Amino acid sequence: MVKNVFSRQSQGEDFDYFFHAPGTSPGTLRINDDAAPPKLVLIDYNAAEAQRTQLEKPEDCIPYLDSESVSWVDLQGFGDEGVMHRIGNVFQLHPLVLEDVINVPQRPKVEEYDGQLVIIAQMVVLKTSTAGFWSEQVSLVLGQFYLLTVQEEPEHDCFEQVRFRIRSNKGSIRQRGADYLAYALLDAIIDGFFPVLEDYGERIELLETEVISKPTPQTLEKIHQVRRELLRLRRAIWPQRESINTLIRDASPLISHDVQIYLRDCYDHVIQVLDMVETYRELASSLMDVYLSSVSNRMNEIMKVLTVISTIFIPITFIVGVYGMNFKVMPELEWHWGYLAVWILMLSIVAGLVYFFWRRGWFRTDS
Repeated sequence: MVKNVFSRQSQGEDFDYFFHAPGTSPGTLRINDDAAPPKLVLIDYNAAEAQRTQLEKPEDCIPYLDSESVSWVDLQGFGDEGVMHRIGNVFQLHPLVLEDVINVPQRPKVEEYDGQLVIIAQMVVLKTSTAGFWSEQVSLVLGQFYLLTVQEEPEHDCFEQVRFRIRSNKGSIRQRGADYLAYALLDAIIDGFFPVLEDYGERIELLETEVISKPTPQTLEKIHQVRRELLRLRRAIWPQRESINTLIRDASPLISHDVQIYLRDCYDHVIQVLDMVETYRELASSLMDVYLSSVSNRMNEIMKVLTVISTIFIPITFIVGVYGMNFKVMPELEWHWGYLAVWILMLSIVAGLVYFFWRRGWFRTDS
């Protein structure tokens, strides 16, 4: 039995990589109970035409695997273990490959098998209803004339632009092979980080204004939330730098030299994403210091007001306390103008202290 004590990645929560129970056989599949039922979508194209078909069973893929056209088989959902094993048989996937594809999440990586190149990537999609993002593993199995992609949550993918380019024959994607399609999908995955980071840039700017103007305990919670989510982004993009670099550095017969040049641009985008993530993480950390400084400044202002009030009332409280004593022999108590004189004395002290504090600048908000 395979166990996972961490939250599911697709739910947008903190996660870590799954582990096997001791003694579990290699290649054991872990299917989540709420996993979507599998759906196979085929996009087969060449320079002249493109067709999209929903396949009924895994064996329907066999005629397309060795055809001269490029066949993109998109497996959406894997809630049926039997279907997954049939997919493995059709595509001749190694049991360890099938395990990496199904038992999510895995660390992004690139592995080469006999006649196949397996690419594990992490895809993020910005949420529209609430703050944050969806994170999901996407697995790509590249063959000579085909590309198999496996997604757990198909409604969150960022491949619609690639599908549109194939359908409408935009760009050069239909004139190229399956390796260029794999690059196009990887490029879409990496570019999907930019809208997410743009959203976090706006959230950090709003938090800066809130921290300076009116910090509250809720502001502190928002800062912690942003820091946690940026950490998840870093964990998603950091290993992908090495995996794309592996595709560029290690020559594979399945990837042409022209596509390797395109992958360099993809690598540059990964570095740019990493720089933005690190910058935003530093900004989020600095927001914590700004929050503490703002709270301290507000406390200082409050203490200053209380100190001024206490300083003003201390002398007049002393005067009232002196004449509130119950001694019979107090000459001022018999004086006709004594009450008025005490009031004049107390008001004079208050006015003098206020004037003194004003000259010292204690009443200025920028002091």
